[in-house]
Amino acid sequence: MERSLTMELVRVTEAAALKSARWMGRGQKEEADDAATTAMRDVFNTIPMQGTVVIGEGEMDEAPMLYIGEKLGTGDGPGVDVAVDPVEGTSIVAQGSWNALSVIAIADEKTLLHAPDMYMKKIAVGPKAVGKVDINASTYDNLRAVAKAKNKDIEDVVVTVLNRPRHKELIEEIRAAGARIKLIPDGDVAGAMNTAFDDTGVDILIGIGGAPEGVIAAAALKCLGGEIQGKLYPEKDEEIERCKTMGITDMNKVFYMDDFCSGDDAIFAATGITDGELLKGIQYKGSKATTQTVVMRAKSGTVRFVDGEHSLKKKPNLVM
Repeated sequence: MERSLTMELVRVTEAAALKSARWMGRGQKEEADDAATTAMRDVFNTIPMQGTVVIGEGEMDEAPMLYIGEKLGTGDGPGVDVAVDPVEGTSIVAQGSWNALSVIAIADEKTLLHAPDMYMKKIAVGPKAVGKVDINASTYDNLRAVAKAKNKDIEDVVVTVLNRPRHKELIEEIRAAGARIKLIPDGDVAGAMNTAFDDTGVDILIGIGGAPEGVIAAAALKCLGGEIQGKLYPEKDEEIERCKTMGITDMNKVFYMDDFCSGDDAIFAATGITDGELLKGIQYKGSKATTQTVVMRAKSGTVRFVDGEHSLKKKPNLVM
């Protein structure tokens, strides 16, 4: 991939975040998502690349979503797989809560997992705990392994878990082990990514979330030197059949980093929509707005935090 694509992706997530943030706290998550999706598509189509959406927001007949198989870019330049989530945490934006992001990951074509749109059991850690966890191991064993890898007592380990009824038993296991829990309402891409940054105070993410988000999180952790493991969690026969049509016949198969992203390169960008542990959210100041974005590349290991100030008069449609 061209390294120039790194900053091009920043333009895309900035535009999506700026448009979505107008809906913060207004209780209209679909409107926030539509605004971000439209902005993301508009800016994407100015970038010299041949992109194909492999992780998107729906199928071809679900416009205006960025659908799986949609072509993005000018049609010139490198061919890339594209994984998008214009608003990671639509409910977060609607409620005006923490950690909503606009996120993109790209990689060389045919290297990102085409994950079915269903649940996935996941475990994610940052660089210090790579190779120390096992999705098939007990919760206690994984927490103990992370504590040892990070030179902590297990009581000091912080576990991010989506606040869902399906995690009742998991939460009880974590509490029985003595670790601390950070329950999040949505946004497990942010939860997984935060495990790789010491300043966030998060050590591990465990639980069941979306499989597509698992691919996006894997791209981020590939750039950061972290790790994610996943197992598909179909809830009905139709989902099992969908897996089989995609060539996945073993429902107990563990997906590792090379399954999620098989190439040696990936680029990931995320712009804060609302404030979070890692990124500040959008702030509007009259005719200007500010953004904060993290962008990173696996091949070089470079991680950049980009603060942007945008003139909404000179760039009203955010495409320039």
